[in-house]
Parts: sequence; C-alpha cells; structure tokens
Amino acid sequence: MIIRGGNVVLKNTVEKKDILVENGKILKIADYIPANGGEEINAEGLHVFPGLIDMHVHLREPGFEKKEDIESGARAAVKGGFTQVCCMPNTNPVADNKVVVTYIKTRAKEVNLCKIHPVGAITKGLKGEEMAGIASMKKAGAVAISDDGVAVKNARLMRLAMEYAKGFDMLCLCHCEDKDLVDGGSVHEGLSATIAGIRGIPRSAEDVIIAREISLAETLNCPVHICHVSTYSGVRMIRDAKRAGIKVTAETCPHYYSFTDEIIKTYDTNTKVNPPIREEVDKQAILEGLKDGTIDCIVTDHAPHHIDDKNVEYDVAAFGISGIETSFGFAITNLYKAGVLTLNEIADKMSAAPARILGLDGGEIAEGKVADFTIANLDEKWVVDPEKFVSKGKNNPFGGTELYGAIAYTIVDGEVKYFDKEGC
Repeated sequence: MIIRGGNVVLKNTVEKKDILVENGKILKIADYIPANGGEEINAEGLHVFPGLIDMHVHLREPGFEKKEDIESGARAAVKGGFTQVCCMPNTNPVADNKVVVTYIKTRAKEVNLCKIHPVGAITKGLKGEEMAGIASMKKAGAVAISDDGVAVKNARLMRLAMEYAKGFDMLCLCHCEDKDLVDGGSVHEGLSATIAGIRGIPRSAEDVIIAREISLAETLNCPVHICHVSTYSGVRMIRDAKRAGIKVTAETCPHYYSFTDEIIKTYDTNTKVNPPIREEVDKQAILEGLKDGTIDCIVTDHAPHHIDDKNVEYDVAAFGISGIETSFGFAITNLYKAGVLTLNEIADKMSAAPARILGLDGGEIAEGKVADFTIANLDEKWVVDPEKFVSKGKNNPFGGTELYGAIAYTIVDGEVKYFDKEGC
C-alpha cells in the first residue's frame, strides 16, 4: 500500500509525504514513492495521523450486549478513527480472571477491526475486598488493571495492588471517587445543580482519591494513572506531583474540556456522566492542563447504554456518554481550531501518549513502526447525529453540534478497516 500525498503528522512536524506500507509495517516515508502495482490511497488535502488509541472504553461484552458488544464497539471505534482501544473490566462476569480476558482477546480477533486490549480488574468482582489474579490476567493479555466505575475504598488494598502490579510491569488506572462524598449525587455540586434541583457531587469526592493515589505513588515510587480528570483542583494536584517527580499520568475526556454543567439544565439524562461535567473554572483548568502537559491523554470513557437506561428520571438514569464516534471531531474543533493544541500535540494526546503509558506498539509514524493510521479531512464539517452512530449506544447529548474533522480512512496493520468516501 502507498498512502500518497497526505499531510503526515510526525512527532514534531507536519510534512507532505508518501508512505509505503508492507506486511503491516511502515517501510518508507519519502517525498515521492514510485507506484509498485499495489493499493494506493490518495491522501491529497487530508491529514495522516498515527492510529488513534483510546485507553479507556467500555465494550460491555460479556454480559451487557444489549448496551454494546465487541463487534459494535469495534465498528464504532474505527468509524471514530481509533485503531486500538483498551476496554474496562466492568462486564458480567467481571474481567477479573484469565478466562474473561482470554474471551475478550478471542472475540477481538474474530471481529478483526481495531486492536482491543483488555484491562483487568484490580479486585475480584470489583468489590474492593480481595485482589484479582493480576499475574494470570497479564499472561492472558491484560495491559493494565482498574476497578473503573468504582474506586478501591481500602487504601491498604490499593497499596498492595500497586506494588504487585509494578512487579508485572502493569499500571493501575484509577477511578477516583469517594462514594461517601458522592452521597447519591448525579451532577456537579454548583449553581446549575441548585437551579435544576438535582443533588450534586462535590469536587472533593474526586480530589480526595486523586490525592490518595498520588501519595501512594510517591510512597512506593510506583507509577499510577488518574482516569477522567474533571476538576481544576485535581489538575493542580497532578501538576504539583509531576513537578515533584512523582510518577503520575492522567487523562481527560472531550466533554470535560468542551462543556460546562450549564447543559444539565435541559434535564437530558444523556448529560449524566461520572465524574460529572463541571464549571467553567474546571473546563479552563483542563484546557490549560492539556496545553502544559499536566494531562497526558485524551480518552473517550465511551459508555454506551440502552435507551431504557437513560429514558428515566435523572436521578436514577445510568451514568455515561457514548463518545467514541465524536472524540476526534471535538479535538479538532475545540482544541486545534481553537488554537489550544497543535496537530502534533493532539497526535501525542490521542495516540503516542497512550502507547507510551501502556507500552503498546503504535503511536508514531516512522519507518519500521506498525502501519496504523487515521486519515482525516480537517476542514470537513459534519453534524453530530446519535441516531446515525454505529455504536448501540445512542446516549450522546451533543446531537446537532457542528464539528470539524471527518474521518476518511482508518487503517490497522496496513489494512483499511473504515472508509468514508464523503470524508474525502
């Protein structure tokens, strides 16, 4: 395959190049590569990114296939430009053992769209009582461990898990939430919650666990990763920790850097997400954290739900936004076009950094590297329409939003897995 004439997003530059792919690897990058009789992709006027990597998604299978399954989730991923995804363990049964991890890996191979990496549970059944079989899950193919959806309440158990994971060169991905401080809340605790009459969740519910995980990382000299950061105070703590040399990395999501809790006043349950979308001061802090490197990655926290889970009263609706098909568009519109991040920085946040943090093969366009590419038209406008999502989850509150950045091709190991003629 030759990808011809695209604006290639390299590590520090964007250059118009041809790319020669052979046997799933990048063989050559040059100003011009002669035709060789193989497949050619005309990327004139398009941008070629290293394949996007989402290190935080929920694919729901096994157990919750009504919400999403591995095939529908993978189709949504490649439509969104993602070549690799890491799926969280809150399935049924929980991915807390080698059998479930092996099942996910097997199904991913059968579906054969994007690369799917299971994240194993920290504790058995996500109950926070007993450590899961980390060694056997690692051997079966788990790339990290997390009790995402709940925080490990017992600090001693969390310490032991971090120490044990470090021995297997694995990372704890930490959902930071003190349930006692959440106290049944559904949205951010602030003026919008008061006006809407919905019980709020204070920043401290997230912040106290962020502080705990940072402290453990410092005590153990052990890396830790903070999931879906949403508070200005959380950004500040992570920044201070990094300056102190503590091994902490962090992620955030498009809804935290694009919106504020004003949107909950519509009572649209699709705005209900955990942690909640917060105030302008939090949004601005997250944008600054992305710019200065405090926040390493942009993830989706793709959380598809069946309509029955959302078509209820706000307080009892499920938390979560189906966002894997809109993430790249929000990045191009609200980060690149808004002058917050360069294309190289977006490629780092959405590809290179996740690969670096988890030790995945990918994240860079260079000779000898894996041939994973996301090719997009950055000037193509499109309108979010959840009813047209290929994901089973249509629970996205941003319908009608106009975005830049249409995915034209998603290429995995040198094979086209998604093609949108209109995006060209």
